[in-house]
Amino acid sequence: MKKLIVLSGKQYSGKDTLAKLLLEEFKTFKRIGIGDAIKIMYGRQNALTYEQIEANKSKYRTGLIELGDWGRQQDPDFWLNEIIKMETDIIVPDLRLEHELDIFKSHNAYMIRVEASLEVRKTRGIITNENDLTEIALDNYTGWNYRIDNSSDFEALKENTKPLIEDIKKYFKI
Repeated sequence: MKKLIVLSGKQYSGKDTLAKLLLEEFKTFKRIGIGDAIKIMYGRQNALTYEQIEANKSKYRTGLIELGDWGRQQDPDFWLNEIIKMETDIIVPDLRLEHELDIFKSHNAYMIRVEASLEVRKTRGIITNENDLTEIALDNYTGWNYRIDNSSDFEALKENTKPLIEDIKKYFKI
């Protein structure tokens, strides 16, 4: 059975860093962000690798936007469903809205909230649009399988990830 792990958190909370740590432990998983699903399909349609698209994003930007819009016209959740259809275990590091979580939850996803204080996040990057729906929609969500604190340094996150890894193993019985 396919396994899904989804991560959510505010900007600069450490979602991608946690995803990398989890990928080191769970070798069968791939990191696929919601935007990556668009790039993967665009690549198939245009005989391009994901890496080629990433290296020349500005060259392909218009086509990627058009394809993204096309998918959402088919179904607002088109790209989420594309990820779910992929035949690999997946970590999705960028869930922002409750309906996105609900879709993945209906497919038995393990759901993680990555938390870091505003003060710490400001040291990691420039915070923008802090009150945007995509930043606040999940602030009061309580359905997480796990909450992890990333308000310290990388070594502390690695240590905090150990019990999370054990919980994921129990959840998926691996």
